[in-house]
Amino acid sequence: MQPAVCMAYSDRSDGQLSEKIGQMFMIGFRGLEVEENSPVIRDIREGRIGGVILFDYDVELQSPLRCVESPGQLKKLISQLQAASDDTLLVAVDQEGGRVARLKEKHGFSPTVSQAWLGDQDDLKLTIGYSSQVAATLYDVGINVNLAPVVDLDVNPANPVIGGLERSFSPDPLTVARHAAEVIISHRAHNVLTALKHFPGHGSSAHDTHLGFTDVTETWSPEELIPYIELIQSPGAEMIMTAHVFNSHLDPVWPATLSRKTLNDLLRDKMGYNGVIISDDMQMGAIRQEYDLETALERTILAGTDIIIFGNNLVYEEGIAKKAQDIILELVREERIPASRIQESYERITALKKKLGT
Repeated sequence: MQPAVCMAYSDRSDGQLSEKIGQMFMIGFRGLEVEENSPVIRDIREGRIGGVILFDYDVELQSPLRCVESPGQLKKLISQLQAASDDTLLVAVDQEGGRVARLKEKHGFSPTVSQAWLGDQDDLKLTIGYSSQVAATLYDVGINVNLAPVVDLDVNPANPVIGGLERSFSPDPLTVARHAAEVIISHRAHNVLTALKHFPGHGSSAHDTHLGFTDVTETWSPEELIPYIELIQSPGAEMIMTAHVFNSHLDPVWPATLSRKTLNDLLRDKMGYNGVIISDDMQMGAIRQEYDLETALERTILAGTDIIIFGNNLVYEEGIAKKAQDIILELVREERIPASRIQESYERITALKKKLGT
């Protein structure tokens, strides 16, 4: 009789576990508006996702029509998304400033400046002013997560995805930390969460993880950890985003996003970080081209990732939330991922959402 009792318990608990797994997903979607039968609305209502990520350009379709058209349109869209959720939905955007800004002047939003420009001025009052303006804009339309600031060091100005896009404040880690701290404080003053990125450091890379495998073994240095060391104990440093970079000094097998040695052993145990770890987009080439979805999900969760992003922009998979949820549920059933590991992430995400005060 004992197996039957265990099976009954498993059946009852699967629904709760599925919902907890769903909270771990942040998904991108298409459309300037949503309706009752929109895929993203169904995913929210059926407990498949705990957050969404917004883009203003559809990479796969090479179309400027994605989620952002105007402040009024965006505010209505986000309101509809939140109304479909039983709890606070995390609504995220990359609004770093300069060349990486989803809310642009052409859409009716205020102009922004790059982190590199702010770092060159090295005037904290300027950084506070611009970051406060960004945070106020996000709050006004209902965005509650800015996937910024970038705390990568500008140690390779030719880096195609960091230095080349003027995303880094400085090659000096303490300058980066000082300016990033003001970005965090400004956003929290407007009830917007932030995410330090990209751990353990993407600034020294010579390649773009959007496009494929990126090895920083010969260029990375421990100095790239300094901004995190300076910031992770500060109020408001509630999320850290992973990098998909491979660094054999930290892990000879897995890139950072899939590496327990990097995320759990280094970031959590050695550096003392207890907040939410959020992945970079799992559909980027450095992950998608190298690993099947099951392997990527298993490894990133075991590594310590709490929120998993599927941007649905480089490629578009309408059913990715259900597909990923089903895979993780099966991994738990097979005891390849402990249920306690899902519970840890669920508790961190729940605590994070409570900090939004809604």
